[in-house]
Amino acid sequence: MVRKSIPLPQDLVPLHPGLEVLRLAALLADGDALDEDALDIMFEQMETGAVGDVAPSDAWPELARGLMSRSPALMIQALRECGVLEIILPEVASLFGVPQIADEPAEVDIGEHLLKALAEAARCGAHLEVRFALLTMNVGKADSLREHLPVHYRHIERGRPRIEAICERFVVPESCRELALLALAECERVHRVSEVRAGPVAALLDRVGAFSDPARFELLMSVCSCDYFAYGRRSKEPYPKALLLDAALKVCAGLGERELEAAESMDDVQAARAVAIAEAFRSQRWSSGAT
Repeated sequence: MVRKSIPLPQDLVPLHPGLEVLRLAALLADGDALDEDALDIMFEQMETGAVGDVAPSDAWPELARGLMSRSPALMIQALRECGVLEIILPEVASLFGVPQIADEPAEVDIGEHLLKALAEAARCGAHLEVRFALLTMNVGKADSLREHLPVHYRHIERGRPRIEAICERFVVPESCRELALLALAECERVHRVSEVRAGPVAALLDRVGAFSDPARFELLMSVCSCDYFAYGRRSKEPYPKALLLDAALKVCAGLGERELEAAESMDDVQAARAVAIAEAFRSQRWSSGAT
């Protein structure tokens, strides 16, 4: 195929052929649809083995560029269609075709769900850390036992070393690694949080750093929100669990000095927080449309 078949930006010329493939995929993520000519070029370069020669650390800037583009799902789709995704991110490529239980619809393809979550992240202008977490947090589900599907037992234990390996391979920023691991451990728990269980709510807030690292807590809420809205036909109202946890956090922040001074340990502090949350939630009603 003649390379002139599509207009290529000048900054592609000096790139290693393998990096050129990744740059093309990232550029496609700035558009509205996949370009068949670009996909043909990417496939040809993949067949030469050029992609396998690229150091993952050199590939990361292109992946990050695509993730932060207007349509990051298009980058993943392009890489998958030309066979590159299974070369550079086999952990993610393996998610396509794997079912997961949901509420509506009753079952989803994890890979397709990932694309929708990335689209939601782009829609709300999410940070790179959030987009990377959405890309990687389900990698432990790729090889769940078939007899258990669409449920994924012990996927967190399988997912942690895989996320860590991806981060080490691509030399991913530590902030991306930390949020991806936090999302792996806590996203599903956030989806299940309930106002009728004040103790676990207080424990979750402490565990995810809502009191000690509010910025990271907000990033986690963004991950959970994008994941939530990627399921089914959900309105663009605020994520119900984020509203619940924000209210609980404000209740805990409102604890007076008397309650905190009376606490002799962190267990006592957590108990005081749980009591305050329980008292507040008994007087409020929350959306029943949450996961």
